Amino acid sequence: MHQDFFGQNLRGRSFKGQNLEGANFSYADIRSANFSGANLKGANFTGAKAGLQKRWAIFLVCVSWVLSGISGFFSAFTGLFIAFIFDSPHPLNQVVGWTSLIVVIVLFIVILDQGLKSALAVTLALTVVLAVAVAFPFTLALAFTLAFTLAVTLAFAVAFANACPLAVAGDFALAVSIALAIANAGAGALAFVFNGLGFFAFAFLGGGTGIAASLSFVFAFLGAFVLAFVLAVAGILFSANIGRRAIEGDEKYSWIRNIAIAFAAIGGTSFRSSDLTDVNFTAATLKSTDFRKAILIRTCFNKTKKLDFVRPGTTYLQKAQVVSVLETGVGQDSNFDRENLSGINFKGANLIDASFIGANLSQANLQDADLSRAKLVQAQLNGTDLTGATLTGAYIQDWGITTDTKFDGVRCEYVYIRLPTAYNPDPLRKPDNNKEVFASGEFADFSKPNDTAKQS
Repeated sequence: MHQDFFGQNLRGRSFKGQNLEGANFSYADIRSANFSGANLKGANFTGAKAGLQKRWAIFLVCVSWVLSGISGFFSAFTGLFIAFIFDSPHPLNQVVGWTSLIVVIVLFIVILDQGLKSALAVTLALTVVLAVAVAFPFTLALAFTLAFTLAVTLAFAVAFANACPLAVAGDFALAVSIALAIANAGAGALAFVFNGLGFFAFAFLGGGTGIAASLSFVFAFLGAFVLAFVLAVAGILFSANIGRRAIEGDEKYSWIRNIAIAFAAIGGTSFRSSDLTDVNFTAATLKSTDFRKAILIRTCFNKTKKLDFVRPGTTYLQKAQVVSVLETGVGQDSNFDRENLSGINFKGANLIDASFIGANLSQANLQDADLSRAKLVQAQLNGTDLTGATLTGAYIQDWGITTDTKFDGVRCEYVYIRLPTAYNPDPLRKPDNNKEVFASGEFADFSKPNDTAKQS
């Protein structure tokens, strides 16, 4: 008899390695529950609530605050080098300050335009060039500046990106963002204040006394403070933009998003290495959930919430476009060429004009899916269930069907045997006569693997 956990509070429970085949977890609270390595074939998680318990969410927010503090610490060092601009008694510091500021601006531009990986290459190139062009002490100073600048950029971006998944976990995004702003602005301002105090000490203890020295201190201090404020605000806006673009799926910052989501999934519900064949997650909330190495064969994610904030590992859940179709059932005009969609559940999905050229759809559930005019050229369909699907106008050149491919109740008036090209525009329609269509059940007979020669 299947186990029944309907509506139960299972927060923090461990089901690791257990046999829970066919179990009912409908509308259960499974936040921070551990299903690692469990057999969950055919289990029902309709309306279940996965993710983080509140204490885990608070813990991760605190860690984000620490990250904010670290990023502020790095920004303070970066600010100290740039503040040399106001250290007029030392010409070499002027060179260090202005060069550092220019390099920082260049790096910000490169990061926004090309991503952080390109910025690392630019940093290396600039350091090598300056090492040849200028004296060693200055090169060393600038190298520190570049290193700190990239460090603070990474800390900024990761901390802000973390705030978004954590907001999903416990609505703490505002607190984390404020912490980030205060840490960086405060650390930057303090760095310049201490630098200004250094100017004061130099003016009155080592550089003479009187009005000139006092004015030197005042202007240096005010200039440093203004620059501190400007750089702090710029840094916050810069990191916020990177975090936003990472969360929205910008490929240049995808690895930042992955780090943030992995961080936010610590302590969340875990299905790692579990067997989720034919599991039903309809309308479930799956934020901060770990699906790494899980078996996802015909798993139903229809109308799930926050599926794009799970930790997917190498499963098909790592593809934003795939996740969108799983949640909404709408994939018209989508391009899945050469994707590994083995075991995907697109039951009832709108896949009109979608392209699956060279895609692996083995063991997929395509029941009642609308594949009108879909490009199934060289698609692998071993064990795929096409029961009730619509294939009218589909392109089926060299598709890999087997005796395990199910065509029961397929609706199809005609298909094209070849994908047309500029050199060969004839798609080879079947039936050959444009006025004829397949009779009910005729396409299933036409598509039998042993009739492949007839199709070509």
